[in-house]
Amino acid sequence: MEAPSTGKPMRADARRNYERIVTTAQQAFAELGPEAPLEEIARRAGVGIGTLYRHFPNRDVLIEAVYRSNIEQLSQRAQVLLETHTPATAFEYWLREQVAWVMANRVLATTLKAGMDHDSPTFRLCRTSITDAAALLLKAAQDAGAIRTDVEPVDLIRFGHGIGVACETKPEAAERLIAVTIDGLRTTLDGQRP
Repeated sequence: MEAPSTGKPMRADARRNYERIVTTAQQAFAELGPEAPLEEIARRAGVGIGTLYRHFPNRDVLIEAVYRSNIEQLSQRAQVLLETHTPATAFEYWLREQVAWVMANRVLATTLKAGMDHDSPTFRLCRTSITDAAALLLKAAQDAGAIRTDVEPVDLIRFGHGIGVACETKPEAAERLIAVTIDGLRTTLDGQRP
């Protein structure tokens, strides 16, 4: 997790505080929603409220940092999954993780998007990061002959987002929809779809 660049390097203790606040805020937002009290986040992180405000002058800046951190973590999972699983399995696991992420972070993402320009550096960075992760997984699965070749990285992102949103109020349906989607993306034995 990287703190936004301010032109000078962050001291080690300041970086630890920054990272602890972001990690704690992720948990608090997941538990209490994006309106979680900042004082409670500072308390849970073991820092004073002044330290929190020094890094994050307002709630929107903290929400942006949490969102960026979440996207970075999800994006980095693509490489980890490819290193530890077959391309087809890594593809499937990442789609499941993406759906779970959408279901867990939808309110936070909606709050952030309502108050930020969609061409902001954060949104551009997040869009690039998640698209690159999807492209990495998709290419590996396609090269292995496991996933049809007419699927594009943005399709994978749309599938995950669509399933996550559709199952927001009925999470038990997510696994069935993921399985149907993956079945539709697989190649047949001869490498073609009917």
